[in-house]
Amino acid sequence: MSNFAIETVGLNYNFGSQTVVKDLSLQVPKGSIYGFLGPNGAGKTTTIKILLNLLQSPSDQVFIFGKEINSNRIASLKRMGALVEQPAIYAHLTGKENLVNRCILLGIKKSKCAEMLSLVGLTDAANKKAGKYSLGMKQRLGIALALISDPELLLLDEPTNGLDPNGIIEIRNLMIDLTTKHGKTILVSSHLLAEIERTATHVGIINKGELLFQGTIGDLHDLSKPSVKIETDNQEKAIEILTKAGAEIVQEDEQTVSVIFKTKEDMGNMNALLIQNGISVYSIGKERKDLENLFLDITSKN
Repeated sequence: MSNFAIETVGLNYNFGSQTVVKDLSLQVPKGSIYGFLGPNGAGKTTTIKILLNLLQSPSDQVFIFGKEINSNRIASLKRMGALVEQPAIYAHLTGKENLVNRCILLGIKKSKCAEMLSLVGLTDAANKKAGKYSLGMKQRLGIALALISDPELLLLDEPTNGLDPNGIIEIRNLMIDLTTKHGKTILVSSHLLAEIERTATHVGIINKGELLFQGTIGDLHDLSKPSVKIETDNQEKAIEILTKAGAEIVQEDEQTVSVIFKTKEDMGNMNALLIQNGISVYSIGKERKDLENLFLDITSKN
């Protein structure tokens, strides 16, 4: 049995002579929130459309829960829900009517609608016309529509695009709930790196159709050299002392200096060294690179 909800094996996809996805091997573990990261135009939406069989992949390259998608199309699609680009919402119908409509289409009990509205926090807006919904409410209704058939796997393409901070937090919390309480697996694409960092358990970074990195969030942070930020009363002298002691300085400004460190002892030694030389250390602490900088690191190496 495959432990992966999604596995692509050397996936290639061309539009005419243009290669959009190149030798892509995704591995999305069951129960994970897999952040599919990359700049706009990197091939994320195309990949998601291939995973949904909206674009046909070459045989033996795409597997959903261990089954090849082309030869198990209907069975695979039954296990998936998706929100790609804009949710397909009828503006003249209420939120509830949109869901009832989908139930009729899929032959699902209509009683499921109330449960879905509650899950995505739209119970109070159930009888409001969807055309009057805010962007965040529309996204949540889109997710409810994707979830109504109770799929095990959810594919969300840029679900927080254009949302206000509140809407972003709502979608983020919903994703975490879906995986932790409802046993779903989610592949979520985004070009917002900080966004993925807050929710994802695993990350795949794609650029120009190629996978540059794949692993857990922890693996991703291990890639970057940890640095420590030191604030002192005499910046120039602090830099001079640290450099003389062989420290690798990565960044400096008027008040602070950032230095690579390998162990906690390094941090203690730097602190002691500065104090022994008559410098007051106001603060010293570890810095974590945000994904933005990591992404630049990874993409510039390629």
